[in-house]
Amino acid sequence: MNLTSVGYTLPVLLAVLAVCVAEVRWLRTGLFRRPAYWLTMSIVLGFQIPVDGWLTRLDAPIVLYNPEHILGVRFPWDIPVEDFLFGFALVTAALLGWERGRQRRAGAQR
Repeated sequence: MNLTSVGYTLPVLLAVLAVCVAEVRWLRTGLFRRPAYWLTMSIVLGFQIPVDGWLTRLDAPIVLYNPEHILGVRFPWDIPVEDFLFGFALVTAALLGWERGRQRRAGAQR
């Protein structure tokens, strides 16, 4: 498998990298240092596993993935690992946006 054949994996990895770099280099909200963030992510994961597991289970899938476009690593219940990375990037980006907006509003009120 080469990088050009991994149509879902590469964009997901780039999204995770972009979100992390945005926080560390530009936004600097401190989100990754907060226990509340990690608690939030564990709650998201707690819902993502049963829902995504149901949608992607191999014995009766609702959502199908082209095997050429994912790594093929599935855990647990046949969930492609890329789905967890996408969830991380999506939820983290939303939380970073909210936190950045909150910090700007708080700074403008001073």
